[in-house]
Amino acid sequence: MLIDTHSHIYEPEFDTDREQALQRCIEHDVQMLLLPAIDGESYERMFDLARQYPQMVRPMMGLHPTSVNENPHWQRDLAQVEAFLQQPPQGIDRFWGVGEIGLDFYWSKDYKEEQIAAFEAQVEMAIKYDLPIVVHTRDAWAEMCEVMEKFAGRGVRGVFHAFSDDVDSYQKLKKCGDFLFGVGGVVTFKKSKLAEVVKQMDLTDIILETDCPYLTPVPHRGERNESSYVRFICAKVAELKDVDYQLVADQTTANAKRIFKL
Repeated sequence: MLIDTHSHIYEPEFDTDREQALQRCIEHDVQMLLLPAIDGESYERMFDLARQYPQMVRPMMGLHPTSVNENPHWQRDLAQVEAFLQQPPQGIDRFWGVGEIGLDFYWSKDYKEEQIAAFEAQVEMAIKYDLPIVVHTRDAWAEMCEVMEKFAGRGVRGVFHAFSDDVDSYQKLKKCGDFLFGVGGVVTFKKSKLAEVVKQMDLTDIILETDCPYLTPVPHRGERNESSYVRFICAKVAELKDVDYQLVADQTTANAKRIFKL
């Protein structure tokens, strides 16, 4: 059994073949998908899919950092996140994490203050509701480590989605709480720096993810990504760690079940 811990299969890229994509997951032993939220424009699509496939897909709730940029209503949107965490919409039993949240200074550094405020507010929500955080970080690893050090010792748990920094950041972040590190398609790329980092990570700290429809792994790089491709990531991690595929599948699944309380 495999779990794709980060799938945007509710996005419009799957509107023509979503059911078939889910069937391909089943055919390749990907039995569960965790759905990170982005913002109010996509919540309903995520909810609809979670209602249709309650056993297979597990929704999360959060406000993505790039949805804070140029958004005069980001504080209102944060209030909506907490309202949903308090009372999920009809047909949704619960949310399985607070995410995806975080810091992203790739597109603009003009909203650092707002992004940090939104991120810290959502980490507080995760502590309040005893949920893991699912953290997006892009061009902001130093700032991420600095923010997370503030929460050390407060029982924060979660996942650093699409981990892409060095071993030093991995070790620093591990000290800030009960954290796992999402490994995705980038690990399969030729000359991937992440591949060298994964060799030094403990298998008990790794979970697998696709981030579909983005970051497609080899051998499908350049095409739309999908959750069934998590198997290629599993195979690459097994190669890098010089262990059996089944061991990686079993351990990463156990890691995901533990952190998300699946």
